[in-house]
Amino acid sequence: MAITAAQVKELREKTGAGVMDAKKALVETDGDMEKAIEFLREKGMAKAAKKASRVAAEGLTGVYVNGNVAALVEVNSETDFVAKNEQFVSLVNETAQIIGDNKPANNEEALKLTVASGETLEEAYIKATATIGEKISFRRFALVEKEDSQVFGAYQHNGGRIGVITVLEGEDGALAKSVAMHVAAMKPTVLSYKDLSEEFVHDELAQLNHKIELDNESRAMVNKPALPFLKYGSKAQLTDSVLAEAEAAIKEELKAEGKPEKIWDKIIPGKMDRFMLDNTQVDQQYTLLAQVYIMDDSKTVEQFLDTQNAKVIAFTRFEVGEGIEKAANDFESEVQATMAAALNK
Repeated sequence: MAITAAQVKELREKTGAGVMDAKKALVETDGDMEKAIEFLREKGMAKAAKKASRVAAEGLTGVYVNGNVAALVEVNSETDFVAKNEQFVSLVNETAQIIGDNKPANNEEALKLTVASGETLEEAYIKATATIGEKISFRRFALVEKEDSQVFGAYQHNGGRIGVITVLEGEDGALAKSVAMHVAAMKPTVLSYKDLSEEFVHDELAQLNHKIELDNESRAMVNKPALPFLKYGSKAQLTDSVLAEAEAAIKEELKAEGKPEKIWDKIIPGKMDRFMLDNTQVDQQYTLLAQVYIMDDSKTVEQFLDTQNAKVIAFTRFEVGEGIEKAANDFESEVQATMAAALNK
């Protein structure tokens, strides 16, 4: 039977399929709309299966905040230009919303949730893979909850490649968003030094000292004095006895310099602050509270929040593709190779 333009349009509106795919489905099913929809669904699953082994390391984060619940999601595609696709962006936003509203326990539960179209989230991703033409995958999500007295700060950077949610106590959303911006830029992994294991600090301190060793080799070649190695890397290592020894050493230094004792009280606090700064470099790299605040580089995040009578309760940060190994023969390379072959014919 002849397939009309109206039938093709109706099928496209119902499935999001391309013109040629919609027409072919109707031809294959003799114009039966329901069978054509099923035909496209099966074709979409087949297409998605073929793309399952591809690496999807691009994409977007999605943020959804509703009352005392916030959701942060990461959805991946094979190329970054798909992240600007209207269908893809809509899917990311709907994913964040449905997860925030339903609070699934894991990805498996999330993919069983029903979206506005009546499909499951899993079916929506299969359909997106078929219609967009790239592997589209739902990678991960985080649910963040707060109390009535607390506030969320939500921020997305670089077009949505980085997404952050913070929870603050004692302030409004403006400061919470500023802290979220800091988290996006400075990449802390935990809140405070208390969240770092002893083994982790030990390993990171060894890495820092290895870099100093390499730097000293270069400095020696140009007759520059060697830099001292670090004995400590975290506030967790700076016990009362360590701090007492540091203060005693400072007093001996001041005495040797001939500084009168009556002014020591004005000098020692600054030198102790310097001692803390020099010996908490692991904290400064990985913990939010110990980092220098990007909005006021004279203070750490913790010190600045103290001036505002505010406190960070929690934060979550996603960066698209972090931890994913992108294959050398990725989709963009395939496209470039295909285009080059076509031009050479």
